[in-house]
Amino acid sequence: MKIIAVNKSASFEYFIQEKYEAGIALEGAEVKSLRAGKASLGESFCEVRGGEIFLKNMHIAIYDKSGAFSTRDARRDRKLLLHRIEISKIVGKVNERGFALVPLKIYFKDALVKVEIALCKGKHTYDKKQALKERDQKRAMDRAAKEEM
Repeated sequence: MKIIAVNKSASFEYFIQEKYEAGIALEGAEVKSLRAGKASLGESFCEVRGGEIFLKNMHIAIYDKSGAFSTRDARRDRKLLLHRIEISKIVGKVNERGFALVPLKIYFKDALVKVEIALCKGKHTYDKKQALKERDQKRAMDRAAKEEM
């Protein structure tokens, strides 16, 4: 499994509840650009439309060697491929309980491009401050342990 891009801010901004693995509908030039590692999940999110899930605002750089075949937008909507049962479960939770659907990472599984998406609940500012405090304490403990050795 080769990881292409990771959404680092997702774990800081949200409490991750459930994770799903989804395929993604891409064009050939986009796959070649992903093999080169030219993708970003920084501002991307998922949206449910008409019983289907779309990944919005994910940037895949236009493949420079594709010539006239790469006329698509780098941030176009891309359809995620999930089983109907998974989609209905996700749609129910997003609509009922106020969950958000966030992409966590994009990677190659054998020759296929997969996206890991998660049902998440948003963190409040005090939750984020607590996470920062715990991370700083852990770093201080690691430094102290390293100095003692």
